[in-house]
Order: sequence, then structure tokens, then C-alpha cells
Amino acid sequence: MAMEAAGGIERTLAYALADAGHQPRLVNPKRVRDFAKAISPARNDRIDAGRIAHFAATVALAPIERDLVRERLDKMLTTRQFLMAQLIAARNQARLLRVPAMRTQMASHIKLLRTRMAAVDHAIAAVVATDQAIAQDRARLCTMPSIGAVTATALLAWLPELGRLSAGKIAALVGVAPFDDDSGARNGQRHISGGRVGLRNLLYMAALSAIQHNAVMKAFHERLLAAGKLKKVALVAVMHKMLTGLNAMQRTGQAWNAGHVCVRGVTTAGAVE
Repeated sequence: MAMEAAGGIERTLAYALADAGHQPRLVNPKRVRDFAKAISPARNDRIDAGRIAHFAATVALAPIERDLVRERLDKMLTTRQFLMAQLIAARNQARLLRVPAMRTQMASHIKLLRTRMAAVDHAIAAVVATDQAIAQDRARLCTMPSIGAVTATALLAWLPELGRLSAGKIAALVGVAPFDDDSGARNGQRHISGGRVGLRNLLYMAALSAIQHNAVMKAFHERLLAAGKLKKVALVAVMHKMLTGLNAMQRTGQAWNAGHVCVRGVTTAGAVE
């Protein structure tokens, strides 16, 4: 039994099936499309359903396992993300307002959004506190400079594979793994694509902070720039390095240690890859 991931709405059905004793599996729509292209370009609902079933029967997929704490954190983080988008939009709008009454009204709206975000953060902290393992994992991830409570919580809620997969696979899941674009004698520019966008956006903000306040990441970023890398490319590399380091920390149960040295993805003590 399998279904395509569709932005989260599919999970209600998946969880209901799991509660009823079935073993539903979620599949990546892109992987199904790529799989289907090798069979036939024809499409309709019946054909698509058959392709999903064929894909699920061909590729080993782990069944969905319910985790009520992570489900609650997922919903809270999504709400926080929505409020943050509203707050950014309100701040941008406030800069353009010239009518005093409108500026006052927008200031009140911004204050309300901040209050609501604080309430969500408090609720997230309360949920984390109910699960000792998640609380310990979050505290460990936060030992990496520039990783705050929100980003650490999102990693645990939105990336349950953290610490269980290789550095390359975890980077591909989040969408910070560079893919080749070569053909014949042409060497195309490496690029990132797909992945878990909400988590990647948080990691992007963490990387911006890290190149200022995390000595290891700052030095790494400066080396890349000195080598002629584009700023965007260098920042994505920092995101990749941070994520693989967090993956190693979660796998080994070790806190961040700037003394851990990375040599071609192999660590001396498991904290940075």
C-alpha cells in the first residue's frame, strides 16, 4: 500500500490506515515520475495509481511509523513558519507606509504577530519537554554554534532520518547536495534541487549566522571564497557542511566540538563530516 507525498495532506489518510493495522508507505512523486518515464508517457489517474503500485512493489520502502510528538511539532513548526512569513511581509509593508495612522496600525499588527510566535515557541518547548529523547537530541544539536532551538526542533521533526543515513543521502533529502549537469565534453554547473524546502530555508538562515559566528564555518566559507567560489555556492557548501556535521552528531550522540577534523568526509571523532 503506497501513496505519493502531497505536501502533508496525505498523512491523515496514511495515519488512519496505520492505525487500522495496515502498513502504508509514502513515495517521492519525482521518483515515481522518473520511474514511469521509462515505461510510458501516457497519464491518467488509473495509470498513475498503477505506476505508484509498481514502484512500491519494485523499490524497498519503509512503512510509515507514527510519532505523535513529532506530528505535534510538525504542525506547530508549520504554524510558526506561516506567522514568520506574515511578520516579514508586515515589516516590509511598514517601511512603505507614510500615513501615521496606518503606521500605527501596522505596528500593532507586528506586535500581535510577535506575541503569537512567542506563544507557539512556548508551546513547542512544552511539547519537546514531554519527550526526554527529543529534548536531549535538541540540546545536543544546539551545541553547534548558529543552530538555535527552532532549527534544531525542525531537524528532529522534519528530518527523522537525521543520524540514520549517510552524509550524501541526508544532504540529498534536504536539497543541499550538488548534482552534476554534464553531457559529453560539456561540464555544466553543479546545482541543488528538490529536498525539504522549509528545512532548507531554516538551514540557509543558520548558515548566514554561521559564517559570522561559527569559527569553523567562517574559516571554511572564507577558504571557498578565496578559491574563487561564487558566494551562493560557498554558502550552500556551508549549509551542506553544517547538515552533515549535525548528522554525525546525531549518529554518534556527541556534542559539537570544533576540534573534530574533517578529511574527505571522514571524521576523527564523528562530529563533523
